[in-house]
Parts: sequence; C-alpha cells; structure tokens
Amino acid sequence: MSGNRSEHSSHDDKLPIRMLHDRVLVRQDTSEGERRSGGGILIPATAAVGRRLAWAEVVAVGQNVRTVEPGDRVLYDPEDRAEVEVQGVAYVLMRERDLHAVAADRFEGSEDSTGLYL
Repeated sequence: MSGNRSEHSSHDDKLPIRMLHDRVLVRQDTSEGERRSGGGILIPATAAVGRRLAWAEVVAVGQNVRTVEPGDRVLYDPEDRAEVEVQGVAYVLMRERDLHAVAADRFEGSEDSTGLYL
C-alpha cells in the first residue's frame, strides 16, 4: 500500500490532520441514544447493559498501521477511548492494538475471514 492513507474520509473532504505511528482515528457508527434489538424492540438509552463493544468507521490511520484502512469498520471498547473534535465533528483516537476486530469487503472469501457475521 503506497501513498498517504491518513487523509481519507467518507463524507468529509480531506481532514486537516495526519495520524502518526500506530494511531487510528475513527468515527462512531451510532449515537449513544436509543437503539433497536435484532427483533426490533426499542431499547432506551437509560437501559443498563454490561460492558459492550462498539463499531466505528476508520477515518485516518498512521504510517505504521498494518491491518486497517480508511473506510473499514472496526470493533473497539468505548470505555478505552480518547475523544477529539476536528472541524466540529467528534472522533475517537486509539492505537491499532486497541481494536478487537475489523470488518472490510476485502476480507470476503479470503482465508483471513472467519465466515461469521459480526
């Protein structure tokens, strides 16, 4: 992979930021408000749940990041996060090693794919 991968964003123009080393900048998929269960039941934001991992979209990566690319969806622990605001948009900054899983079209059919739906 060549070129600068750290300035890609799906809905913004290029971000005025360059990630360093093994850092990954992500945008959370959903707000922390109400959500729906798989059966369509509305779960209020005040409902108590155990420790829950969250999905986010990778927006930028540092030059030493090997397993994720901008546009990938990643699974991470929202309690281990550092938030930052860039141009009025909230992002989460973390190290690549803090990611639990990666979901990307490029894994489909490869031996890296588990065949499970996360």
